[in-house]
Amino acid sequence: MVETDELFIRDDPIFVNKELLEINHLPEEGRIVGRDEEIKLLANAVNPAIFGQSPSNILIYGKTGTGKSLCAKHVSQRLVDAAMGEGVTAAFAYVDCAQDTTETQAVQTIASSFNRPERTEINVPDKGISTATYYKRLWRILDACYDVVLIILDEIDKLADDAILMQLSRAGEAGKLTDCKIGVVGISNKIRYKDRMDERVKSSLCEREFVFPPYDASQLGEIMEARRDAFREGVLDGGVIPRAAALAAREHGDARKAIDILRYAGEIAQSTGAERVQEGFVTDARKRAETDRFRELIRGSTPHSRYVLHALTILSLNDSGADGFRTTAIYDVYEEICRQEGTETLSLRRVRDLLKEHAFLDIIEQSRHSGGSAEGSYTKHRLLEDSTVVRDVLVDGQ
Repeated sequence: MVETDELFIRDDPIFVNKELLEINHLPEEGRIVGRDEEIKLLANAVNPAIFGQSPSNILIYGKTGTGKSLCAKHVSQRLVDAAMGEGVTAAFAYVDCAQDTTETQAVQTIASSFNRPERTEINVPDKGISTATYYKRLWRILDACYDVVLIILDEIDKLADDAILMQLSRAGEAGKLTDCKIGVVGISNKIRYKDRMDERVKSSLCEREFVFPPYDASQLGEIMEARRDAFREGVLDGGVIPRAAALAAREHGDARKAIDILRYAGEIAQSTGAERVQEGFVTDARKRAETDRFRELIRGSTPHSRYVLHALTILSLNDSGADGFRTTAIYDVYEEICRQEGTETLSLRRVRDLLKEHAFLDIIEQSRHSGGSAEGSYTKHRLLEDSTVVRDVLVDGQ
């Protein structure tokens, strides 16, 4: 039997401050790389809030891992600090709309974040009251405690509807607030998100828009260099960061994924008993990072959602040069998978809906084609993820 003292590592030979490599870590100002211009533009948009005036509402677009949330949080915190120096009481709240997808969940999170119960004597329960009551309590909290607030709605495209945007962007105009000003910062990975907005929301919310481009290899290298002190001095081989940056820049320009690769490379060194994080670990780390990210992406999906995705994956592996596959071809393979699993198939229409859901999550890409007068128009579906990664995750999860 293994002794308890032998089970745990008390003196980590690889990491000294692993928190620097966590996704939810908000780095200090000096560690934010390649976004000086974007930070200045965001600060300019919300600058009136320092003096207790209404900040501009903002929409930020860009691919995952381009620093949108990081910069929004950073500018918001700087604003709160600067406002304090002007005698203005400011605060910001952050809502992850991928988690709080309904109006009720989002307004509860906002009200709870801003509430100071010792001052307001207001209770904001997790559940059990109506959406309208949550709003009433939020307005009372804001007027009682703050001159101005910013509300960051991350992954705003995951909200079920625009109702909360209408409420927040027009709270002052509608007389819901008398003393506090609100600024809304919406963040989306989808450049066309605004197209589906209600026109009334669009007119009041979309005051300023910013697009964050992907990071290049040089910027990704700087981002990881700024986190080098997550590791013990001297354990990183010289080629690790350049190799990880080059891989990430070539594939996606995603800083989150690049940092994931760096962390996983360290964990591989740790698990194998290596004294140094070697450049050769980066390739395995990249595969592990992609696998874990995709597993998280489809976590909670239904069996048939997985079967449909598995069908497209099989087609992609069998014909890697194809520019996509028609819905009917995917359905044929899906039927075979259902037979193997001993379950009844869904209708072709429902499979189309599941494919649309995967496209919404940017797992696949859909494109419309014309087959002429004989065939009419049809849709092709192309896997955006690494097909071997998708296969491994789906097979492992069955």
